[in-house]
Amino acid sequence: MEFQAMHEKLDQLGAAVSGALGGCVLDHHVANGELTLRVNAADIVKVATFLRDDERCLFWCIIDITAVDWPARERRFDVVYHFLSPKLNQRIRVKVEVDEHTAVPSIVAVFPGANWFERETFDLYGIMFAGHPDMRRLLTDYGFEGHPLRKDFPLTGFVEVRYDDEQKRVIYEPVQLTQEFRTFDFLSPWEGYALPGDEKAKASE
Repeated sequence: MEFQAMHEKLDQLGAAVSGALGGCVLDHHVANGELTLRVNAADIVKVATFLRDDERCLFWCIIDITAVDWPARERRFDVVYHFLSPKLNQRIRVKVEVDEHTAVPSIVAVFPGANWFERETFDLYGIMFAGHPDMRRLLTDYGFEGHPLRKDFPLTGFVEVRYDDEQKRVIYEPVQLTQEFRTFDFLSPWEGYALPGDEKAKASE
């Protein structure tokens, strides 16, 4: 009963935000006790400002900004924002869809704490944030190529790093695999393969 009441309360909040922001909010839904809004990327600053200032919301704290990569989709990325309202003891998730060539407006002017979150999302996914005051990589090294949390980024990376005792410095070299990639047919390991000891079993038969 309590869960149902919470679900209805969150659904009402989603409907109120959608009604107040008009076409900025594409839809909202509640799942597992969490409210998610899907909004236009171009309107994220307006939405974030409303969520922070409106008396029904008061989401003063930004918890995180991250992304999800859907390579087969035309707009392959979901940029995902998480906000907290300490006064109302509620959380909200906001999602925007964007392709790899379109910048998302920065919300640093609304939530200064978004600064490093946006830099991290740029570093790991390659999503640009227009109007960000310092759009540099945050977690990867100087000169790093690519964005390691994209699903088309190779698991091995492009370069490997080691310390060279002769040169007395860290050097970067192309990745060299110690063995070739193996392909698996996902059959049972006991079927279709010659294993040590098989010849004894055949002899006893």
